[in-house]
Amino acid sequence: MYYAIIAEDSADSLEKRRQTRPAHLQRMQALVEAGRVLVAGPHPAIDNPDPGTAGFTGSLIVAEFDSLEEAIAWANDDPYVEAGIFSRITVKPFVPVLP
Repeated sequence: MYYAIIAEDSADSLEKRRQTRPAHLQRMQALVEAGRVLVAGPHPAIDNPDPGTAGFTGSLIVAEFDSLEEAIAWANDDPYVEAGIFSRITVKPFVPVLP
């Protein structure tokens, strides 16, 4: 089943995000290579794909896991959590309908 992982960034976390991004992406790549990612990416703080110093407000990952518990455990083990970038994470079941 797919699960939406909705993460919110801590205030003033842009520099930590930049430093931790390689570890975060390396971990994400394992899911991509396993064919389990439907979509993933950050939420810019402004209406621009490159928000510059405005940074990001969080991220969205929609990926396939065997259970809600597995998705929660995976999300909570992200390098962004360990670095204090994600201040809150919500994980919900997700059913892709369109396109």
